[in-house]
Amino acid sequence: MRYILIFCFLISGVLCAQNATIAKNYFEKAEYEKALIEYKKLYAKSSSNITYITQIISTYQQLEQYDEAEKFILELMQRIQYPAFIVELGYNYQLKNNLEKANEYYKLAISKIDERATNVYAVARGFQNHSLLNEAVIAYEKAVVLNPDLNFNVQLAQIYGEQGNIEKMFNSYLNFAESNPLVLRDVKRAINDFISEDSTNENNVLLRKLLLKKMQQEPNTLWNELLSWLFIQQKDLKKAFAQEKAIYKRQPESLSRIEELALIAVNDNENEVAQDVLNYIIETAPDAQTKLKAHQNLIQIDLKSGANYGAIKSKYLELLRTYGEQPETLELQIAYGHFLAFYLNETKAATSFLESTLKQPLSTLEKAQVKLELGDILILQEKFNKALIYYTQIQRNLKNSTISQQARFKVAKASYYKGDFKWAESQLKILKASTSQLIANDALDLKLLITDNKYEDSLQTALKLYAKADLLAFQNRNDEAITLLDNILEAHKTEPIIAQALYKQAQLFELKLQYDKAAVNYQAMIDNYKDGILMDDALFHLAEIYQKQLNLPEKAKGLYEQIIFNHADSIYFVDARKRYRTLRGDAIN
Repeated sequence: MRYILIFCFLISGVLCAQNATIAKNYFEKAEYEKALIEYKKLYAKSSSNITYITQIISTYQQLEQYDEAEKFILELMQRIQYPAFIVELGYNYQLKNNLEKANEYYKLAISKIDERATNVYAVARGFQNHSLLNEAVIAYEKAVVLNPDLNFNVQLAQIYGEQGNIEKMFNSYLNFAESNPLVLRDVKRAINDFISEDSTNENNVLLRKLLLKKMQQEPNTLWNELLSWLFIQQKDLKKAFAQEKAIYKRQPESLSRIEELALIAVNDNENEVAQDVLNYIIETAPDAQTKLKAHQNLIQIDLKSGANYGAIKSKYLELLRTYGEQPETLELQIAYGHFLAFYLNETKAATSFLESTLKQPLSTLEKAQVKLELGDILILQEKFNKALIYYTQIQRNLKNSTISQQARFKVAKASYYKGDFKWAESQLKILKASTSQLIANDALDLKLLITDNKYEDSLQTALKLYAKADLLAFQNRNDEAITLLDNILEAHKTEPIIAQALYKQAQLFELKLQYDKAAVNYQAMIDNYKDGILMDDALFHLAEIYQKQLNLPEKAKGLYEQIIFNHADSIYFVDARKRYRTLRGDAIN
């Protein structure tokens, strides 16, 4: 008997869920009469279910049966003391255009908060459900006065934002962050929708003033952190650095935030600021490892800016003398080996240096890192088979690890460089399921390149030339790569690889700071390959050149707009939308 009852109960539950779905579908399809019948059946079985109750009220109102809705609500209020029903009754009067009666019930609902502050949850939610934002604000604010332990900063901030009251919204979010610093990331995400990269934007100015005022009234590193974040959004990294130094002086436990700022500056090519930040880290850091990492980043800036290679070599040697050749400086040793091979073309010296590094007491993973670089140096010399030995050792010794997957990708790349596209594809197919998203994406891109172009002619001439140009770029022989890509563009005009060749050449032009030439290539892609997979890449990179290098903001704006309307699934969509709004001068809200 017991099991029969349980079975019946389960069957009843399933049928009830099915009926709720039917009712919901009717409502969504605007078949309100049928929806009302179904919801009444559900209500008869579960007369306290708030979902069924609110849907019956909504359905009556959609049918403009306001008197029936009123009768239903009044019956509910006699049976259930729930202050949200008072809001529902007021809203029903509003729909009947009886605003005087509606306001009377809205005030009555708010007065229920005086009786018990926690009634605000039902009352304010009822107001928000009907977009009665002013009343919702009154309800929340009253509850906080009655019980200061209640915190509705987030709810109020969201409402203020909808109302366009940006100052109150910012203050509510700031108060929320102050009361619970763990939510700071969420607060930044919410505020981010209302600011732009333009420091003169009205909302940016307002937020900065509010934060400065809070710093004066109640010093707290939280305000420094938010100011630093705001300055970073505005690309004003120098001011962000000033705030980060202020935080570190008060809380000198870690330089991680300043290190993060240094990386942002390096990635944004703000070399002067990056050098200032990195030098500060070197002067301030209590440990050798942090100092060493800063030194290495300074060298990378020198390399990007075309500094004298002899001077850079001297810096490397000085660091190796200071910090020693030992497992703790492995990253520095690998970087020096890479510099010797790829910048000074001293491949023999690089190989000898890294082979001596392998003799140090390194872990299996550390040895793999050295072997990965040794393999790359052999690829540089086009000694593909010898490179494969190192890559294969890594795969054998560290199966299923990220570095093993990197080695497999390099095996595929080496095969691709040699023109063995079939073997490269077999390796890339495996890597599509890599646990590293970056490796998986790179593998997919290379596989698509091969698949899309290998059948164009039986000799695969264009693809082989492109792979050779790709190898030249890997070898830092960019001028030769550009010339070879020119040959492809001239001799293989009707083949699908042209879009890829234009894109690769444009990227190389950008590396050489030849932005006008890069812009020509991107524009050719946009004009001639609208349906290609690189279309959004071309649009975004050309927009960046117009905005940041050629000072043509109107042209940039048009390209960002194309991404927004035609490429909503693009990885560039979010950045394009933000930059478009900034260039258009929107009052962000």
